[in-house]
Amino acid sequence: MNPARRNPRSSGLRTAAASAAAVALAATGLAALPSSASAAADGIVVQYRTSASGASADQSEPWLKVRNAGSASVPLSGVKVRYYFKADSPSAAYRFACSWAVKGCANITGTFGTLANPTATADRYLEIGFTAGAGSLAPGADTGDMQLRFHQSSWASLVQSDDYSFGPDRTAYGDWSKVTAHVSGATVWGEAPGGNGPTDPPDPTDPPGDAPTLFDDFDYSSHTDPRIGANGWSVRSNSGGPGVPGATWDPANVTFASQSGNSVMNLETSTAGTGASTEHTEILTKSMKFKNGTYASRVKFSDAPRSGPDGDRIVQTFFTINDLKAPMADDYAEYDFEYLPNGGWGEPANILYTTSWETYRPDPWEAVNAHSEVRASYAGWHDLVVTIDDHRITYNVDGQHFGTHGAAYLPERPMSINFNQWLIDLQGQPSTTPRAYDQQVDYVLHVKDQVLTPAQVNAMVGAYRGAGTSFEDTVPAG
Repeated sequence: MNPARRNPRSSGLRTAAASAAAVALAATGLAALPSSASAAADGIVVQYRTSASGASADQSEPWLKVRNAGSASVPLSGVKVRYYFKADSPSAAYRFACSWAVKGCANITGTFGTLANPTATADRYLEIGFTAGAGSLAPGADTGDMQLRFHQSSWASLVQSDDYSFGPDRTAYGDWSKVTAHVSGATVWGEAPGGNGPTDPPDPTDPPGDAPTLFDDFDYSSHTDPRIGANGWSVRSNSGGPGVPGATWDPANVTFASQSGNSVMNLETSTAGTGASTEHTEILTKSMKFKNGTYASRVKFSDAPRSGPDGDRIVQTFFTINDLKAPMADDYAEYDFEYLPNGGWGEPANILYTTSWETYRPDPWEAVNAHSEVRASYAGWHDLVVTIDDHRITYNVDGQHFGTHGAAYLPERPMSINFNQWLIDLQGQPSTTPRAYDQQVDYVLHVKDQVLTPAQVNAMVGAYRGAGTSFEDTVPAG
């Protein structure tokens, strides 16, 4: 974000704050694939061609086919394919896209990882996976074209000539051993860059074991449910910023309802065009005990009010934060997902920000932060994941990399976890007709000191729900 756009949510401006913390680009903790395997033994063959053959390009275009040369049907949901490349810089972040696929791009996933043993031609990989909707490969069948691509998040030109899996002369499909494949954890095709075997990786959907964890399915009756406080949450009622001067923070606007078999929390924010009529909403953990690890939530953003005229400059959030003890204090931390459906802070239309804060000074205003943003509508449900390790903060949205921020923005002290919805000002919609906006939250998850992939997050949430567990908190205080 524009660092001069506004004050962060510090304790001096409001009591609550928190935004999800970050992590290394695909530092998933997965081991590298075994170094080699026989296609004849397991039946999977990977074919490759490139649609961008230059030594450098705006984006790399590894087009792939997966063929079943065996005698038994293979479910594609159990197949993973890795394309290895050399990052253009240690801090470079990448985004994956599928241009077209016979199996349907919606059934193909792409995530990035970091090699345990970097080589001169590879320190990252793009891992291609398949959803259950991709079906199975019968003996002799292949996936057909998968026209895939990836690029630097900044759209800076990338160098391909030093990438392990790149074949500049491969302009037609052919078997390619520099791309690896494994089925259910066993390597079945290809050879990984030297030094990155022979240990099989765990399934990337496996949960991380016994790491301290907070999980809440928000299965409560109302904002007065005593379990909310017992489970460590506070529903804000005190006055103050951020947002419209004179607004209140009304606990009654936090409600709960069943939706598609899950309990969903709703945050309502309303106004009739005056400070006195404006009601903001926030829920936060009472304890600041969350630092490195994975933060995840499924959140429904809204582009329009539930009722009344549209146009207000509203902010819908999931974040972590601690308190600013002094101007420019170096132990301040804040990590935000912030969606502005109607713009604000100088933006004319909808925009999603992720921002990592090192510190700030309120007067005169000075900020030290890093941000990533996408100017597009994010109305609807979205899976938000932010991870923090000892090197970087990484944001993912719907399983795709959104932004990575460097070590300068890592937290020095623990934080709280927060959700809120509030109005920047009343200038976007001057009408005095009442209107109300909704932000919904399905669950929240924090796993201490573990960097999880989005697939691992989904597996953990599914395991909690499958066991009938609506709340667990084993994260130690302090």
